Amino acid sequence: MSTPSPRIAQLFISPGHNFYGRSGQPPLDHPTVAVESVECVAGRGLRGDRFFDYKPDYRGQITFVAREVLEAVWRDLEVPEERRDVSATRRNVVTEHLDLLALIGREFEISGVRFRGSEECKPCAWMDEAIASGAERRMRGQGGLRARILSDGELRVGPIEVRS
Repeated sequence: MSTPSPRIAQLFISPGHNFYGRSGQPPLDHPTVAVESVECVAGRGLRGDRFFDYKPDYRGQITFVAREVLEAVWRDLEVPEERRDVSATRRNVVTEHLDLLALIGREFEISGVRFRGSEECKPCAWMDEAIASGAERRMRGQGGLRARILSDGELRVGPIEVRS
C-alpha cells in the first residue's frame, strides 16, 4: 500500500490576536478566515495575517498543524462532531500526510516557496478552551511547526510537493 501524497487541507489567516498575549484575560473575537490561497512574503509573514510584520526575523511567520494530530485529539478527548473545528488551533496551514516535526531546523520548499522550520508550535493553555479540556496536554510534542518564510510565493489548498 502506498503512502498518500502530502497536501494542504486548509489555509487560514486572521487579522487579529484572540489569545496571544492575553493570559488572565478573556479571548478576543477576531475571525479565523479560511482561504483557498495565501501570499507568503519573505521575512514578513502571510499577507493579511495578524503576524505579518510582527517583528524582524520572527520564528512564527507561518504556522502548520497536521490534520492527523487534530483528529487523534478529537477522538481521544471525545470531542463531538459538531465541535470539531480545525481553525480552533489558529494555525495557518493544516496539512495531511506530512511529518511537520521532521522539518524543525531544516530548510524546505512547498510549492515553490522556501521555509525554514524554526521550532515546534507548542500548544498553549488556550487549547483547552478552543478545542476541549485536556487538549493542551494531549497536543504536547505534536502541536505543529513554526517557520520563517525565506522566499515570496503563494500556497494553495491541494496536493503539494515538499523538497528539502
